[in-house]
Amino acid sequence: MPASACPQCGAEIGFQSAALPVKVCPHCQALVMRTDTGLSAVGQSATLPFDVSPIMLGTTGRHDGVAFAVIGRVRWGWEEGSWNEWLLQFVDGSIGWLGEAMGAFMLTREVAPDRVSGPAADQFLRGDRLHPDDPIAFDGKWQVVSDIKRATCIASEGELPFRAQPGWSIDSVDFKSVTEDCLSAQRESGVVSFYAGRYVRLADIGAVGLRAFEGWATPDYGG
Repeated sequence: MPASACPQCGAEIGFQSAALPVKVCPHCQALVMRTDTGLSAVGQSATLPFDVSPIMLGTTGRHDGVAFAVIGRVRWGWEEGSWNEWLLQFVDGSIGWLGEAMGAFMLTREVAPDRVSGPAADQFLRGDRLHPDDPIAFDGKWQVVSDIKRATCIASEGELPFRAQPGWSIDSVDFKSVTEDCLSAQRESGVVSFYAGRYVRLADIGAVGLRAFEGWATPDYGG
């Protein structure tokens, strides 16, 4: 897509997606929003802290037979640590998320709330607090609460479907099943979103274009 000038620093920036409204300027970290009238700076991200993730912007792969590229990231923090949510753009125009925490990866897509049911779903939608092992069902298959956090955005990069301002906080809940299927839920200002998918390994998704680290040999599939 044609490049434009960042409204804050004037550097050239471009959008890979025709649909996503926000991009973090790689030069000044301004949160740049695209509207029908042009680009505007709507906030400021922060410098991402160093981590040892093998994923980076530009990493590519394939899931369920559909190719994707990593085009964005949100770094979330909570009282005991932090994790990455990488935004995937698929060649069919859809998007997904690759959550990464402590070396584990969870690939999900947003799903309609009417596909989720059970006591934990009702409680979360009402704004109530959940507890470990509370039950929830996705498409009729049961899972239980495995992790509950109050998460805060640390920084972001690339293109995103929303404005990820540092300090923005959400309620985040992960659910687990007896299989590799997984479900997560987020709540912010009363708005609830559900994301369903499964745990994956980088080899499963054929990740290519991984970051290189001293002392870590890039796997054959990741070069």
